[in-house]
Amino acid sequence: MRSYELNSRQAAARVLALTMVVDGNLAQSELMAMDRTRILRYVELERDDFHQLLQELCEDLLTTAVHGDVRIDARLIDGVLGEIADPQLRRRLLKAMWSIADADDWLADAEAVLLARATVLWAAPTGFAAAS
Repeated sequence: MRSYELNSRQAAARVLALTMVVDGNLAQSELMAMDRTRILRYVELERDDFHQLLQELCEDLLTTAVHGDVRIDARLIDGVLGEIADPQLRRRLLKAMWSIADADDWLADAEAVLLARATVLWAAPTGFAAAS
């Protein structure tokens, strides 16, 4: 899995991309929900650049597939979420993540796990390490 600079636009975009694909289905409604949140403007990222980062995430996930089965485990989730430390960015991303997860009117178990983990890790009073 690639790593990105702490609080970078790439790290933020990967959190959003993971929210979209964690349930195994990328829906157009999720992309539209992300656009409505204007989160890409907030992190100063163009939509084409987001699509490139989404593609890279999918490529990274496929390299870890076992017998064609992609597994997104707690370690992977923690690694992606751990690249976001700024409290304001965390709040904005979490709000956007909820919008994306709700976009198809169904909260998949994998989405719920990701949202719960982000809430726990990002709410830790002393940062990411306190929740580990």
